[in-house]
Amino acid sequence: MKPLCRLLPLLCLLLIAPAHAQQGLTAMSVTTGADGTQTYTLTLQILLLMTALTVLPSILLAMTSFTRIIIVLAILRQALGTAQTPSSQVLIALALFMSAFIMTPVIDRIHAEAVTPYMNETLPFGDALGKAQGPLREFMLAQTRESDLKLFADLADAGPIAEPAATPFTILVPAFITSELKTGFQIGFLIFLPFLIIDLVVASVLMSMGMMMLSPLVISLPFKLMLFVLVDGWALIVGSLAASFYT
Repeated sequence: MKPLCRLLPLLCLLLIAPAHAQQGLTAMSVTTGADGTQTYTLTLQILLLMTALTVLPSILLAMTSFTRIIIVLAILRQALGTAQTPSSQVLIALALFMSAFIMTPVIDRIHAEAVTPYMNETLPFGDALGKAQGPLREFMLAQTRESDLKLFADLADAGPIAEPAATPFTILVPAFITSELKTGFQIGFLIFLPFLIIDLVVASVLMSMGMMMLSPLVISLPFKLMLFVLVDGWALIVGSLAASFYT
């Protein structure tokens, strides 16, 4: 599937280029206006769009709330000891829709500040791309630790950054992913503790009764499920994860 996706921009270019050639238009060109702005031909814009679609999964993983959510949900399933229930497909679907919900304010700002003016031809493509980076940069900076930013800035030998808004994406993205991994594991640790206590109590009781051949997981699973249901665990997990991005 991935090789096919990578061929889409080339196929799109091959299909559109003859049509432009017949009309006597340049298939790929960049026109610089009197004010210094650059205008890309429709063919080049489509090529850039199709190329962006091929890296969409990487953008989803690296620049949204998806990473933290899927880590917490995976650790929760491990803590419950329910093997493949819920299945990975269910967890990924839940993480995707939660990410869409959490990123809605960012997407709305990008649409209002960049996409709509560009579609109305009041903003050049380059300026629209710069406008689209602003809301996404603000979201990522709000979730990124300063220590992680400093780490990657030092590794890149970027020198002092004048202000957070000037942080380049080559530094911000890896710092954001590192921070999300840390936060996800911290939340997962707190979720794991009550279920670990149940496992320890059940194992101690079984040992005291001399039932060493019986797996503690078989006995503790109903108690863990009962605890999770009684406290309305799914609502707590989902609500806490969503709130963690805007507090």
